[in-house]
Amino acid sequence: MMNIAKTPPHQDDEFDRLLRSNVHPAQWKNPTPDSPYNLVILGGGTAGLVTASIGAGLGAKVALIERHLMGGDCLNVGCVPSKAIIRAARVVATIKESHEFGLTFPGDVKHDFGYVISRMRRVRSELSRADSAERFKELGVDVFIGNGQFASSDTITVDGATLKFSHAVICTGTKPAPLNVSGLGPDDYLTNESIFSITRLPQRLAVVGAGPVGCELAQAFARFGSQVTLFEEAENILPREDSDASEIVQNQLNRDGVQVLCNTTIKSVEVRANDKRIHYSLGDQATCVDVDSILASVGRRSNIQGLGLEKAGVAHTRAGITIDSHLRTTNPRIYAAGDVCFPFKFTHTAEATAKIVIQNALFPHPFGLGKVSTSSLIIPWCTYTEPEIAHVGMYKADAEAQGIKVETFTHSLSDVDRAILDGNDTGFARVHVAKGSDRILGATIVAADAGNIISAVTVAMQTGAGLSVLGKMIHPYPTQGEVIRKVANQMRKARFSKRQRAILTRLFSWRR
Repeated sequence: MMNIAKTPPHQDDEFDRLLRSNVHPAQWKNPTPDSPYNLVILGGGTAGLVTASIGAGLGAKVALIERHLMGGDCLNVGCVPSKAIIRAARVVATIKESHEFGLTFPGDVKHDFGYVISRMRRVRSELSRADSAERFKELGVDVFIGNGQFASSDTITVDGATLKFSHAVICTGTKPAPLNVSGLGPDDYLTNESIFSITRLPQRLAVVGAGPVGCELAQAFARFGSQVTLFEEAENILPREDSDASEIVQNQLNRDGVQVLCNTTIKSVEVRANDKRIHYSLGDQATCVDVDSILASVGRRSNIQGLGLEKAGVAHTRAGITIDSHLRTTNPRIYAAGDVCFPFKFTHTAEATAKIVIQNALFPHPFGLGKVSTSSLIIPWCTYTEPEIAHVGMYKADAEAQGIKVETFTHSLSDVDRAILDGNDTGFARVHVAKGSDRILGATIVAADAGNIISAVTVAMQTGAGLSVLGKMIHPYPTQGEVIRKVANQMRKARFSKRQRAILTRLFSWRR
Protein backbone atom coordinates (compact mmCIF):
# COMPACT_ATOMS: atom_id res chain seq x y z
CA MET A 1 0.00 0.00 0.00
CA MET A 2 1.67 3.20 -1.17
CA ASN A 3 -0.28 5.85 0.72
CA ILE A 4 -3.45 6.11 2.72
CA ALA A 5 -5.60 8.01 0.28
CA LYS A 6 -8.55 6.12 -1.09
CA THR A 7 -9.96 7.16 -4.42
CA PRO A 8 -12.79 9.62 -3.84
CA PRO A 9 -16.11 8.23 -5.11
CA HIS A 10 -16.38 9.05 -8.79
CA GLN A 11 -18.73 11.99 -9.16
CA ASP A 12 -18.03 12.06 -12.91
CA ASP A 13 -17.79 15.83 -12.88
CA GLU A 14 -15.02 17.87 -14.45
CA PHE A 15 -13.18 18.32 -11.17
CA ASP A 16 -13.07 14.62 -10.35
CA ARG A 17 -11.97 13.77 -13.87
CA LEU A 18 -9.21 16.35 -13.75
CA LEU A 19 -8.01 15.09 -10.37
CA ARG A 20 -7.91 11.46 -11.54
CA SER A 21 -6.20 12.35 -14.81
CA ASN A 22 -3.42 13.99 -12.83
CA VAL A 23 -2.87 11.74 -9.81
CA HIS A 24 -3.94 8.35 -11.17
CA PRO A 25 -4.30 8.53 -14.95
CA ALA A 26 -6.30 5.58 -16.23
CA GLN A 27 -4.27 5.14 -19.41
CA TRP A 28 -0.87 5.58 -17.81
CA LYS A 29 1.82 3.37 -19.32
CA ASN A 30 4.70 2.48 -17.04
CA PRO A 31 8.15 3.04 -18.55
CA THR A 32 10.65 0.30 -19.24
CA PRO A 33 12.92 0.17 -16.17
CA ASP A 34 16.26 1.88 -16.71
CA SER A 35 18.13 0.05 -13.97
CA PRO A 36 20.07 0.48 -11.88
CA TYR A 37 18.50 3.59 -10.37
CA ASN A 38 20.23 5.93 -7.95
CA LEU A 39 16.91 6.16 -6.11
CA VAL A 40 13.72 4.13 -6.19
CA ILE A 41 10.97 5.69 -4.10
CA LEU A 42 7.95 3.83 -2.77
CA GLY A 43 5.05 6.22 -2.27
CA GLY A 44 4.00 9.40 -4.07
CA GLY A 45 2.90 11.53 -1.13
CA THR A 46 4.75 14.65 0.01
CA ALA A 47 7.92 12.86 1.15
CA GLY A 48 8.13 10.78 -2.00
CA LEU A 49 7.42 13.66 -4.37
CA VAL A 50 9.99 15.95 -2.75
CA THR A 51 12.61 13.19 -2.78
CA ALA A 52 11.90 12.45 -6.44
CA SER A 53 11.90 16.05 -7.65
CA ILE A 54 15.10 17.05 -5.85
CA GLY A 55 16.87 13.83 -6.80
CA ALA A 56 15.99 14.18 -10.47
CA GLY A 57 16.84 17.88 -10.39
CA LEU A 58 20.33 17.00 -9.16
CA GLY A 59 20.83 14.64 -12.07
CA ALA A 60 20.16 11.32 -10.32
CA LYS A 61 18.27 8.53 -12.07
CA VAL A 62 15.05 8.29 -10.09
CA ALA A 63 12.01 6.00 -10.17
CA LEU A 64 8.82 6.75 -8.24
CA ILE A 65 6.22 4.05 -7.54
CA GLU A 66 2.69 4.95 -6.46
CA ARG A 67 -0.05 2.40 -6.02
CA HIS A 68 -2.92 4.78 -5.67
CA LEU A 69 -3.00 8.59 -5.75
CA MET A 70 -0.07 10.89 -6.41
CA GLY A 71 -0.08 13.68 -3.84
CA GLY A 72 -0.95 11.25 -1.06
CA ASP A 73 -2.87 12.29 1.99
CA CYS A 74 -2.19 16.02 1.88
CA LEU A 75 -3.62 16.70 -1.56
CA ASN A 76 -6.41 14.15 -1.69
CA VAL A 77 -7.83 13.64 1.80
CA GLY A 78 -5.87 15.87 4.16
CA CYS A 79 -4.53 19.41 4.26
CA VAL A 80 -5.94 20.64 0.96
CA PRO A 81 -9.60 19.61 1.29
CA SER A 82 -9.76 20.29 5.03
CA LYS A 83 -8.40 23.83 4.79
CA ALA A 84 -10.74 24.65 1.91
CA ILE A 85 -13.70 23.62 4.05
CA ILE A 86 -12.35 25.39 7.15
CA ARG A 87 -12.00 28.59 5.13
CA ALA A 88 -15.65 28.43 4.06
CA ALA A 89 -16.75 27.74 7.63
CA ARG A 90 -14.83 30.80 8.83
CA VAL A 91 -16.70 32.96 6.33
CA VAL A 92 -19.99 31.63 7.74
CA ALA A 93 -18.84 32.41 11.28
CA THR A 94 -17.69 35.91 10.30
CA ILE A 95 -21.08 36.72 8.80
CA LYS A 96 -22.86 35.42 11.90
CA GLU A 97 -20.69 37.66 14.07
CA SER A 98 -20.95 40.69 11.77
CA HIS A 99 -23.40 42.47 14.08
CA GLU A 100 -20.45 43.07 16.42
CA PHE A 101 -19.08 45.41 13.74
CA GLY A 102 -22.40 47.14 13.07
CA LEU A 103 -23.23 45.12 9.97
CA THR A 104 -26.66 43.66 9.23
CA PHE A 105 -27.97 41.56 6.37
CA PRO A 106 -31.58 41.44 5.19
CA GLY A 107 -33.24 38.13 5.96
CA ASP A 108 -31.46 34.93 6.96
CA VAL A 109 -27.98 34.35 5.63
CA LYS A 110 -27.92 30.91 4.05
CA HIS A 111 -25.09 28.75 2.81
CA ASP A 112 -24.92 25.93 0.28
CA PHE A 113 -22.90 23.04 1.71
CA GLY A 114 -22.97 21.28 -1.63
CA TYR A 115 -21.27 24.28 -3.21
CA VAL A 116 -18.68 24.33 -0.40
CA ILE A 117 -17.76 20.75 -1.27
CA SER A 118 -17.80 21.53 -5.00
CA ARG A 119 -15.44 24.48 -4.50
CA MET A 120 -13.11 22.29 -2.47
CA ARG A 121 -13.08 19.70 -5.26
CA ARG A 122 -12.36 22.39 -7.84
CA VAL A 123 -9.43 23.85 -5.88
CA ARG A 124 -8.06 20.38 -5.18
CA SER A 125 -8.20 19.43 -8.84
CA GLU A 126 -6.42 22.65 -9.82
CA LEU A 127 -3.65 22.03 -7.29
CA SER A 128 -3.27 18.40 -8.39
CA ARG A 129 -1.30 19.41 -11.47
CA ALA A 130 1.75 20.07 -9.27
CA ASP A 131 1.63 16.47 -7.99
CA SER A 132 0.69 14.83 -11.28
CA ALA A 133 2.32 11.82 -12.86
CA GLU A 134 2.81 13.77 -16.08
CA ARG A 135 4.64 16.61 -14.34
CA PHE A 136 7.06 14.26 -12.63
CA LYS A 137 7.68 12.51 -15.92
CA GLU A 138 8.58 15.92 -17.34
CA LEU A 139 11.00 16.39 -14.44
CA GLY A 140 12.85 13.27 -15.54
CA VAL A 141 11.37 10.82 -13.04
CA ASP A 142 10.33 7.34 -14.18
CA VAL A 143 6.81 7.14 -12.75
CA PHE A 144 5.32 3.70 -12.14
CA ILE A 145 1.65 3.36 -11.21
CA GLY A 146 1.25 0.04 -9.48
CA ASN A 147 1.93 -2.04 -6.40
CA GLY A 148 5.63 -1.98 -5.60
CA GLN A 149 7.32 -4.36 -3.19
CA PHE A 150 10.84 -5.38 -2.33
CA ALA A 151 12.08 -8.59 -3.97
CA SER A 152 15.55 -8.45 -2.39
CA SER A 153 17.87 -6.10 -0.59
CA ASP A 154 18.45 -4.07 -3.77
CA THR A 155 15.47 -4.73 -6.07
CA ILE A 156 11.80 -3.74 -6.18
CA THR A 157 9.15 -5.25 -8.41
CA VAL A 158 6.12 -3.43 -9.78
CA ASP A 159 3.58 -4.97 -12.14
CA GLY A 160 6.02 -7.64 -13.33
CA ALA A 161 8.94 -5.25 -13.84
CA THR A 162 12.08 -5.37 -11.70
CA LEU A 163 13.85 -2.18 -10.65
CA LYS A 164 17.40 -2.47 -9.30
CA PHE A 165 18.58 0.37 -7.08
CA SER A 166 21.62 1.81 -5.34
CA HIS A 167 19.31 3.31 -2.74
CA ALA A 168 15.59 3.12 -2.05
CA VAL A 169 13.34 5.34 0.04
CA ILE A 170 10.13 4.21 1.75
CA CYS A 171 7.60 7.06 1.79
CA THR A 172 4.33 5.16 2.10
CA GLY A 173 2.73 7.33 4.78
CA THR A 174 -0.01 6.40 7.21
CA LYS A 175 -3.70 5.58 7.30
CA PRO A 176 -6.41 6.27 9.90
CA ALA A 177 -6.38 4.04 12.95
CA PRO A 178 -9.62 2.02 13.21
CA LEU A 179 -12.33 2.95 15.67
CA ASN A 180 -12.66 -0.24 17.68
CA VAL A 181 -16.06 0.06 19.35
CA SER A 182 -18.54 -2.74 19.95
CA GLY A 183 -21.29 -2.78 17.34
CA LEU A 184 -19.44 -0.52 14.89
CA GLY A 185 -18.13 -1.92 11.61
CA PRO A 186 -15.47 -0.34 9.38
CA ASP A 187 -18.12 0.97 6.99
CA ASP A 188 -20.23 2.51 9.75
CA TYR A 189 -18.08 5.60 10.31
CA LEU A 190 -16.17 8.23 8.39
CA THR A 191 -12.47 9.08 8.51
CA ASN A 192 -10.41 11.74 6.77
CA GLU A 193 -10.37 9.35 3.78
CA SER A 194 -14.13 9.59 3.33
CA ILE A 195 -15.42 12.74 5.07
CA PHE A 196 -14.51 14.98 2.12
CA SER A 197 -16.58 12.91 -0.29
CA ILE A 198 -19.91 13.65 1.37
CA THR A 199 -22.18 16.12 -0.39
CA ARG A 200 -24.87 16.63 2.27
CA LEU A 201 -24.33 18.20 5.64
CA PRO A 202 -24.88 15.72 8.51
CA GLN A 203 -27.53 17.15 10.79
CA ARG A 204 -26.11 15.30 13.81
CA LEU A 205 -22.40 14.49 13.75
CA ALA A 206 -20.28 12.72 16.35
CA VAL A 207 -16.53 13.36 16.19
CA VAL A 208 -14.46 10.82 18.12
CA GLY A 209 -11.04 12.13 19.10
CA ALA A 210 -10.31 15.76 20.01
CA GLY A 211 -6.86 16.04 18.47
CA PRO A 212 -6.11 18.62 15.77
CA VAL A 213 -8.15 16.98 12.99
CA GLY A 214 -11.10 16.26 15.26
CA CYS A 215 -11.22 19.79 16.65
CA GLU A 216 -10.77 21.47 13.26
CA LEU A 217 -13.58 19.53 11.61
CA ALA A 218 -15.89 19.61 14.64
CA GLN A 219 -15.71 23.41 14.58
CA ALA A 220 -16.15 23.63 10.82
CA PHE A 221 -19.21 21.37 10.67
CA ALA A 222 -20.79 23.10 13.67
CA ARG A 223 -20.41 26.44 11.92
CA PHE A 224 -22.20 25.03 8.89
CA GLY A 225 -25.07 24.03 11.15
CA SER A 226 -24.42 20.44 12.18
CA GLN A 227 -25.25 19.45 15.74
CA VAL A 228 -21.78 18.26 16.70
CA THR A 229 -20.77 16.15 19.69
CA LEU A 230 -17.01 15.86 20.26
CA PHE A 231 -15.79 12.87 22.30
CA GLU A 232 -12.39 12.76 24.01
CA GLU A 233 -11.09 10.28 26.59
CA ALA A 234 -8.50 12.72 28.00
CA GLU A 235 -9.27 15.53 30.44
CA ASN A 236 -8.89 18.22 27.77
CA ILE A 237 -9.21 18.60 24.05
CA LEU A 238 -5.86 18.90 22.25
CA PRO A 239 -4.21 17.11 25.20
CA ARG A 240 -0.68 17.70 23.88
CA GLU A 241 -1.07 21.48 24.24
CA ASP A 242 -0.89 23.64 27.37
CA SER A 243 -4.18 23.37 29.22
CA ASP A 244 -4.91 27.11 29.10
CA ALA A 245 -4.33 27.08 25.33
CA SER A 246 -6.70 24.18 24.74
CA GLU A 247 -9.23 25.79 27.09
CA ILE A 248 -9.39 28.88 24.88
CA VAL A 249 -10.15 26.71 21.84
CA GLN A 250 -12.68 24.64 23.77
CA ASN A 251 -14.52 27.78 24.84
CA GLN A 252 -14.74 28.85 21.21
CA LEU A 253 -15.97 25.40 20.18
CA ASN A 254 -18.72 25.73 22.77
CA ARG A 255 -19.68 29.14 21.38
CA ASP A 256 -19.83 27.60 17.92
CA GLY A 257 -22.30 25.01 19.21
CA VAL A 258 -20.03 21.99 19.68
CA GLN A 259 -20.90 19.81 22.67
CA VAL A 260 -17.48 18.84 24.05
CA LEU A 261 -17.41 15.67 26.16
CA CYS A 262 -14.00 15.03 27.76
CA ASN A 263 -13.23 12.19 30.20
CA THR A 264 -15.62 10.17 28.08
CA THR A 265 -15.49 6.54 26.98
CA ILE A 266 -17.65 5.20 24.15
CA LYS A 267 -18.94 1.76 25.20
CA SER A 268 -20.87 0.66 22.14
CA VAL A 269 -22.78 1.85 19.08
CA GLU A 270 -26.14 0.67 17.79
CA VAL A 271 -26.24 1.00 14.01
CA ARG A 272 -29.92 1.48 13.18
CA ALA A 273 -31.83 1.99 9.97
CA ASN A 274 -31.72 5.79 9.94
CA ASP A 275 -29.15 6.74 12.56
CA LYS A 276 -26.63 5.49 15.11
CA ARG A 277 -27.00 5.46 18.88
CA ILE A 278 -23.74 5.98 20.79
CA HIS A 279 -23.62 4.60 24.32
CA TYR A 280 -20.94 6.26 26.42
CA SER A 281 -19.89 6.90 29.98
CA LEU A 282 -19.08 10.34 31.33
CA GLY A 283 -17.48 9.77 34.71
CA ASP A 284 -19.83 7.44 36.56
CA GLN A 285 -22.80 8.37 34.39
CA ALA A 286 -23.86 6.18 31.47
CA THR A 287 -25.89 7.83 28.73
CA CYS A 288 -26.39 7.87 24.97
CA VAL A 289 -26.77 10.19 22.00
CA ASP A 290 -28.27 9.64 18.55
CA VAL A 291 -26.34 10.84 15.50
CA ASP A 292 -26.54 10.58 11.74
CA SER A 293 -22.80 10.17 11.11
CA ILE A 294 -19.64 9.41 13.05
CA LEU A 295 -16.23 10.84 12.17
CA ALA A 296 -13.31 8.94 13.71
CA SER A 297 -10.04 10.76 14.35
CA VAL A 298 -8.24 8.47 16.78
CA GLY A 299 -4.69 8.37 15.45
CA ARG A 300 -2.68 6.99 12.55
CA ARG A 301 -1.08 3.69 11.53
CA SER A 302 1.89 3.33 9.22
CA ASN A 303 1.39 1.86 5.75
CA ILE A 304 3.88 -1.01 5.77
CA GLN A 305 1.77 -4.00 4.75
CA GLY A 306 2.59 -5.75 1.48
CA LEU A 307 5.93 -4.00 0.94
CA GLY A 308 8.10 -7.12 1.25
CA LEU A 309 10.14 -5.54 4.02
CA GLU A 310 11.39 -8.90 5.26
CA LYS A 311 12.94 -9.68 1.87
CA ALA A 312 14.79 -6.37 2.01
CA GLY A 313 15.97 -6.77 5.60
CA VAL A 314 14.06 -3.70 6.78
CA ALA A 315 12.97 -3.82 10.43
CA HIS A 316 9.69 -2.31 11.50
CA THR A 317 7.25 -2.10 14.40
CA ARG A 318 3.61 -1.14 14.72
CA ALA A 319 4.81 2.47 14.87
CA GLY A 320 6.36 2.17 11.41
CA ILE A 321 9.74 1.72 9.75
CA THR A 322 12.69 1.50 12.14
CA ILE A 323 15.25 4.21 11.33
CA ASP A 324 18.38 5.77 12.79
CA SER A 325 18.89 9.50 13.24
CA HIS A 326 19.95 9.75 9.59
CA LEU A 327 16.68 8.14 8.39
CA ARG A 328 18.50 4.97 7.34
CA THR A 329 16.74 1.66 7.92
CA THR A 330 18.35 -1.62 9.00
CA ASN A 331 19.25 -2.12 5.34
CA PRO A 332 21.98 0.48 4.66
CA ARG A 333 20.76 0.85 1.07
CA ILE A 334 17.24 1.82 2.15
CA TYR A 335 16.00 5.00 3.83
CA ALA A 336 12.56 6.15 4.95
CA ALA A 337 10.97 9.58 5.14
CA GLY A 338 7.72 11.18 6.25
CA ASP A 339 4.87 9.79 8.29
CA VAL A 340 5.79 6.11 7.79
CA CYS A 341 8.81 6.50 10.08
CA PHE A 342 8.79 9.88 11.81
CA PRO A 343 6.83 10.78 14.97
CA PHE A 344 5.90 14.28 13.79
CA LYS A 345 3.33 13.51 11.12
CA PHE A 346 3.01 16.76 9.21
CA THR A 347 3.33 17.63 5.54
CA HIS A 348 6.14 20.10 6.24
CA THR A 349 8.00 17.48 8.26
CA ALA A 350 7.68 14.99 5.40
CA GLU A 351 9.31 17.56 3.13
CA ALA A 352 12.09 18.23 5.64
CA THR A 353 12.89 14.54 6.11
CA ALA A 354 12.90 14.03 2.33
CA LYS A 355 15.64 16.65 2.03
CA ILE A 356 17.68 14.86 4.69
CA VAL A 357 17.35 11.59 2.76
CA ILE A 358 18.61 13.25 -0.42
CA GLN A 359 21.69 14.55 1.39
CA ASN A 360 22.49 11.28 3.13
CA ALA A 361 21.67 8.83 0.33
CA LEU A 362 23.05 10.66 -2.69
CA PHE A 363 26.03 12.30 -1.02
CA PRO A 364 27.41 9.62 1.32
CA HIS A 365 30.25 10.42 3.69
CA PRO A 366 32.87 7.98 4.96
CA PHE A 367 32.29 6.72 8.48
CA GLY A 368 29.06 8.73 8.68
CA LEU A 369 30.92 12.03 9.01
CA GLY A 370 28.92 14.96 7.70
CA LYS A 371 25.64 13.10 7.52
CA VAL A 372 22.56 15.16 8.31
CA SER A 373 20.62 14.12 11.41
CA THR A 374 16.97 14.56 12.23
CA SER A 375 18.12 16.03 15.56
CA SER A 376 18.84 19.23 13.63
CA LEU A 377 15.16 19.70 12.78
CA ILE A 378 13.18 22.38 14.60
CA ILE A 379 9.58 21.58 13.79
CA PRO A 380 6.67 23.97 14.30
CA TRP A 381 3.07 22.88 13.96
CA CYS A 382 -0.34 24.46 13.98
CA THR A 383 -3.91 23.39 14.70
CA TYR A 384 -6.18 25.35 12.36
CA THR A 385 -9.10 25.92 14.65
CA GLU A 386 -10.23 29.45 15.37
CA PRO A 387 -8.23 30.67 17.16
CA GLU A 388 -5.26 28.69 15.92
CA ILE A 389 -2.76 27.05 18.26
CA ALA A 390 0.83 26.99 17.01
CA HIS A 391 3.82 25.51 18.79
CA VAL A 392 7.54 24.99 18.24
CA GLY A 393 10.23 23.38 20.37
CA MET A 394 9.77 22.21 23.93
CA TYR A 395 6.92 22.61 26.33
CA LYS A 396 7.91 23.62 29.85
CA ALA A 397 7.44 20.07 31.13
CA ASP A 398 9.71 18.73 28.37
CA ALA A 399 12.53 21.04 29.36
CA GLU A 400 12.18 20.35 33.06
CA ALA A 401 12.17 16.59 32.38
CA GLN A 402 15.60 17.07 30.79
CA GLY A 403 16.85 18.98 33.83
CA ILE A 404 16.77 22.37 32.10
CA LYS A 405 15.79 25.30 34.29
CA VAL A 406 13.15 27.36 32.53
CA GLU A 407 11.80 30.89 32.60
CA THR A 408 8.46 31.40 30.90
CA PHE A 409 7.06 34.67 29.59
CA THR A 410 3.44 34.97 28.46
CA HIS A 411 1.75 38.00 26.92
CA SER A 412 -1.98 38.28 26.30
CA LEU A 413 -3.44 39.38 22.99
CA SER A 414 -5.74 41.65 24.99
CA ASP A 415 -2.74 44.02 25.07
CA VAL A 416 -2.08 43.88 21.31
CA ASP A 417 -3.75 46.69 19.40
CA ARG A 418 -4.38 44.82 16.15
CA ALA A 419 -5.93 41.88 17.99
CA ILE A 420 -8.28 44.27 19.79
CA LEU A 421 -9.18 46.10 16.57
CA ASP A 422 -9.93 42.81 14.81
CA GLY A 423 -11.97 41.47 17.72
CA ASN A 424 -9.52 38.56 18.03
CA ASP A 425 -7.97 39.41 21.39
CA THR A 426 -8.57 36.07 23.13
CA GLY A 427 -5.22 34.31 23.14
CA PHE A 428 -1.58 34.74 24.06
CA ALA A 429 2.04 34.21 23.08
CA ARG A 430 4.24 32.19 25.43
CA VAL A 431 7.98 31.69 25.11
CA HIS A 432 10.18 29.43 27.25
CA VAL A 433 13.84 30.37 27.63
CA ALA A 434 16.72 28.76 29.47
CA LYS A 435 16.95 30.39 32.88
CA GLY A 436 19.54 33.14 32.99
CA SER A 437 19.79 33.43 29.20
CA ASP A 438 17.58 34.38 26.28
CA ARG A 439 18.00 31.03 24.48
CA ILE A 440 14.57 30.02 23.25
CA LEU A 441 13.51 26.49 24.20
CA GLY A 442 9.99 26.58 22.82
CA ALA A 443 6.91 28.69 22.24
CA THR A 444 3.13 28.44 22.02
CA ILE A 445 0.91 31.00 20.34
CA VAL A 446 -2.88 31.09 20.50
CA ALA A 447 -4.14 33.63 17.98
CA ALA A 448 -6.12 34.08 14.78
CA ASP A 449 -2.93 33.84 12.71
CA ALA A 450 -0.74 31.80 15.04
CA GLY A 451 0.55 29.53 12.27
CA ASN A 452 2.25 32.48 10.58
CA ILE A 453 3.36 34.28 13.74
CA ILE A 454 5.21 31.20 15.06
CA SER A 455 7.61 31.33 12.10
CA ALA A 456 9.55 34.23 13.60
CA VAL A 457 10.27 32.12 16.67
CA THR A 458 11.21 29.14 14.52
CA VAL A 459 13.74 31.22 12.58
CA ALA A 460 15.24 32.50 15.84
CA MET A 461 15.61 28.97 17.17
CA GLN A 462 17.06 27.68 13.89
CA THR A 463 19.69 30.42 13.75
CA GLY A 464 20.47 30.52 17.46
CA ALA A 465 19.11 34.03 17.90
CA GLY A 466 17.73 34.67 21.37
CA LEU A 467 14.45 36.18 22.48
CA SER A 468 16.19 39.54 22.92
CA VAL A 469 16.84 39.58 19.15
CA LEU A 470 13.11 39.13 18.51
CA GLY A 471 12.54 42.04 20.86
CA LYS A 472 14.61 44.25 18.54
CA MET A 473 12.52 43.40 15.47
CA ILE A 474 10.48 46.25 14.04
CA HIS A 475 6.99 45.11 13.11
CA PRO A 476 4.58 47.02 10.88
CA TYR A 477 1.96 48.67 13.07
CA PRO A 478 -0.59 47.38 13.78
CA THR A 479 -0.04 43.63 13.42
CA GLN A 480 -0.71 40.69 15.68
CA GLY A 481 2.93 39.66 15.29
CA GLU A 482 3.83 42.46 17.70
CA VAL A 483 2.94 40.08 20.49
CA ILE A 484 6.34 38.40 20.07
CA ARG A 485 8.14 41.71 20.63
CA LYS A 486 5.99 42.32 23.68
CA VAL A 487 6.98 38.92 25.11
CA ALA A 488 10.63 39.87 24.65
CA ASN A 489 10.03 43.21 26.36
CA GLN A 490 8.42 41.34 29.23
CA MET A 491 11.61 39.30 29.68
CA ARG A 492 13.73 42.45 29.60
CA LYS A 493 11.59 44.17 32.21
CA ALA A 494 11.48 41.09 34.43
CA ARG A 495 15.26 40.94 34.49
CA PHE A 496 15.71 44.63 35.19
CA SER A 497 16.38 44.47 38.92
CA LYS A 498 15.64 47.06 41.60
CA ARG A 499 19.38 47.41 42.17
CA GLN A 500 19.97 48.22 38.49
CA ARG A 501 17.19 50.79 38.60
CA ALA A 502 18.65 52.38 41.73
CA ILE A 503 22.10 52.63 40.12
CA LEU A 504 20.66 54.27 36.99
CA THR A 505 18.53 56.63 39.04
CA ARG A 506 21.65 57.79 40.89
CA LEU A 507 23.54 58.15 37.60
CA PHE A 508 20.81 60.26 36.03
CA SER A 509 20.64 62.46 39.14
CA TRP A 510 24.33 63.26 38.72
CA ARG A 511 23.72 64.33 35.11
CA ARG A 512 21.00 66.84 35.93
